[in-house]
Amino acid sequence: MIHLALVGIGTGNPDHLTGAAIRALNAADLILLPRKGNEKSDLIDLRRDICAACVTAPVRVVEFDLPVRADTGPYLDRVRDWHAAIARIWADQIAAHLPQGGRVALMVWGDPSLYDSTLRIAGQLQAGGMEMQIEVIPGITSLQALTAAHAVPLNDLGAPVLVTTGRRLRAEGWPEGASRVAVMLDQGCAFELLPPEDTYIWWGAYLGMAHQHLIAGPLGDVSEAIRTDRARLRAAHGWIMDIYLLHREIATSSHG
Repeated sequence: MIHLALVGIGTGNPDHLTGAAIRALNAADLILLPRKGNEKSDLIDLRRDICAACVTAPVRVVEFDLPVRADTGPYLDRVRDWHAAIARIWADQIAAHLPQGGRVALMVWGDPSLYDSTLRIAGQLQAGGMEMQIEVIPGITSLQALTAAHAVPLNDLGAPVLVTTGRRLRAEGWPEGASRVAVMLDQGCAFELLPPEDTYIWWGAYLGMAHQHLIAGPLGDVSEAIRTDRARLRAAHGWIMDIYLLHREIATSSHG
C-alpha cells in the first residue's frame, strides 16, 4: 500500500506552509521533487529550500526529471499524454525507492484542487492497479496570494467570481455575466484582447517570492506596463508565474 500525500506549498515561500503540510512532509518515507529543466531551476531550488527549512525527520528526498509536454496537436490530447508520461515516472520512482510500500509526499504549487492536475495523475496510478491512499493537504492558492498582495477582496459584494485560463479568455473573451474574472495559466497577455474601457486589473508575478512584482490600475493605463515588465522578468529569470484579477462593472456579452 502506498500512502500519497499531495502537499500544497503555496508559492514556494516556506512561510506559506501550514502545520499540516509540515507534518505530512516529515511523516513521509519518500519526498519526490520534480525538475522542470534548467530554465526553471528556481522552482526546484524553492522545493529544496522548503525541505531544508521544514523537514527535520530522516526522509529520503529524490529528484526526477519531468517529461516535456508536446507543443503540437490538439491541446487536451497533448495534456493527457503528458499526464500519462508523468504517471509512469511516478510509478517507476515509487517502485524503485519504496518496493514494499510506504508514505510518499509530493509538493504542489498553490493548492492541489485549483487548476492543478496532480490529483488526476494520481488517479491514473490507481486506475492502473497501484494500491494507493491519497491524502490532500490544502495550501495557499495563487488567488489568495494575489488578493492578499494587493489587499483587495476577490469578489464584489454579493457577487460571484469566475476563474478561468488565459487560453479560454483569449478564445472566448469576457465571460458572460461575470463582474470579476480571475485568470490563471496565461502563456501571454490575453487581457490585451479585451476592450480596456471600464476594466480594472490586479496583476502579480512570483507571488510570495523575494522578487514578487505587482501592477494594478485601469486596464488601458497599465496593459503596456504589464506586458513590458512580464517580458523583462521572464528574460531575467528564465520563467514566470503570474496571475491576474479583472473587474468590470457590467458584463453584458461573452465577447465584452
